Amino acid sequence: MVENNSEPSAQERAGKAFPVSWDQFHRDCRALTWRLNEVGPFHAVVAITRGGLVPAAIVARELGLRVIDTVCVASYDHVKQGDLKVLKGISADTAKLGGGTGKGLLIVDDLVDTGKTGRLVRQMMPDAHFAAVYAKPQGRPLVDTFITEVSQDTWIYFPWDTGLAFMPPIREGG
Repeated sequence: MVENNSEPSAQERAGKAFPVSWDQFHRDCRALTWRLNEVGPFHAVVAITRGGLVPAAIVARELGLRVIDTVCVASYDHVKQGDLKVLKGISADTAKLGGGTGKGLLIVDDLVDTGKTGRLVRQMMPDAHFAAVYAKPQGRPLVDTFITEVSQDTWIYFPWDTGLAFMPPIREGG
């Protein structure tokens, strides 16, 4: 029997997937906070939405930060990156805390992938500290602090994007 080589096998798909549970994500966010605690203090946290909302809340709680803002950037269409679109910038009050350049501000995202979003936010706040829970090689140079690096072709399945479901065996008939 000849396999269709245009489609990745179940084993190849499983090898590129990186599912993250709520427990693991919380542990990774706390590990990120341990590193950030040595870098601060920070005046405020700026979450890159939507992925940065959950880690920003955890980091803000752990660091005792009460000022949390968002920069809303759309780039993903569930499975692929598209054109960047700034839907909401950083508030004037938060920008003022960072002296207009982001000094003393902490930017948080779940993942730095290709670096497109990171570059855009860095232009807005060049002196801010940029932290992500996960990093891929193309985006890694843009982030100051991260916890886990994964390959560029790995797809991270975040807990808010998944649910409990039956997982078929990697090998057919297993």
